[in-house]
Amino acid sequence: MLLPPVQDQTELIEVVRITDGMRHLSAPDLVGDDVAIWEAAQISSALTLISSVPDSELYRCFNPCWGIRAHSATCLLFQIAFCFQCHGARLWGPDVPAGSDGIHGFDPDSPPALELLQRFRASTPS
Repeated sequence: MLLPPVQDQTELIEVVRITDGMRHLSAPDLVGDDVAIWEAAQISSALTLISSVPDSELYRCFNPCWGIRAHSATCLLFQIAFCFQCHGARLWGPDVPAGSDGIHGFDPDSPPALELLQRFRASTPS
């Protein structure tokens, strides 16, 4: 899956459990319950997983349940909302190059996507 070049500046990732997925088709911000903060090795591992998820044909629903906000030391870099049903991931944010923002198809059944989903679920407080 495509990640913006600024991914290398990521120092903190907020994991978000999206509560109203329908609004994320064109919303300016990622809204939901913040369930975890990933730092250091977790960031590197998560971005490696995301970048290794293969492309797939995009379906139509786009009702994402999970998302991330990637931050540098001083600002928000980019956001991704993941819909594991329609194979769509919306990438957007202040440091996403024009033409790279929007919904990208990904294979939710691939090993990296399944691992990412498992990490999202493990981040949710009991």
